[in-house]
Amino acid sequence: MAETRTLADLKDLTKPGGVATEAAPEPAEPKIDRFGRSYATGRRKNAIARVWVKPGTGKVTVNGKDIETYFARPTLQMILRQPFGAVNRPHHFDVYCTVVGGGLSGQAGAVRHGISRALTLYDPNLRPALKAGGFLTRDDREVERKKYGKAKARRSFQFSKR
Repeated sequence: MAETRTLADLKDLTKPGGVATEAAPEPAEPKIDRFGRSYATGRRKNAIARVWVKPGTGKVTVNGKDIETYFARPTLQMILRQPFGAVNRPHHFDVYCTVVGGGLSGQAGAVRHGISRALTLYDPNLRPALKAGGFLTRDDREVERKKYGKAKARRSFQFSKR
């Protein structure tokens, strides 16, 4: 059934010129602390990263160590640098983060998630590029628990007929 609208309802939707308009979304305000940093939390598997982003030369510090020392594998370093590549600002921000839990791969993913969220808070105009790259979505895959009577989560013990 068609919904009927009164003239008063239609006047609420129009400008004085009679053209219907939608409310333009207000630009999000940057969230920057008194030290010029933006803070965000990133998560992946069992790892949790607390990340601070501020303008700088591109230095990344993880748990007090340089990125090359903490994440020795080039693949993990590449994962951390992906958000900066997505927004075309590879050496514009310094990152300081603390990460706990999980293994190195999960920690790298948690730091990447935290960097992406912190960049969004620092400059809301970067959000579309980060969202399109999938960096703002938390990867919720977790390790399945081991069941009793099984060798692992799903693998059974080897069957012996005799």
